Amino acid sequence: MYYIYIIKCEGDLLYTGITTDVERRMDEHFGRTDKCAKFTRSHRALSLEALWSCPDRSLASRLEYRIKQLTKPKKLRLITDNSLFAELFGSDEAGLYRREDIQRSRYVRE
Repeated sequence: MYYIYIIKCEGDLLYTGITTDVERRMDEHFGRTDKCAKFTRSHRALSLEALWSCPDRSLASRLEYRIKQLTKPKKLRLITDNSLFAELFGSDEAGLYRREDIQRSRYVRE
């Protein structure tokens, strides 16, 4: 299983990435380890905002790319209203991904 996520970072910025292990990857981003992305090393991760799953790497990479192409207002709308997924990506595409519940309190930095 692959996961696509959006993290809110310092400076009111958003970071989108993919992983096969959400807990490990969030620990890397939030702990700013050597394995975190350059972006989250220089823009501290503040909270995990959204998480989707899909069965293979190709689909995950495609969604990551499509989310990165969205404007910030559209990303924020997608975070708060998952029903926009079909509007933004098409109903056929929307059926390939599943929105996951996230434990916000686990991945929030104050």
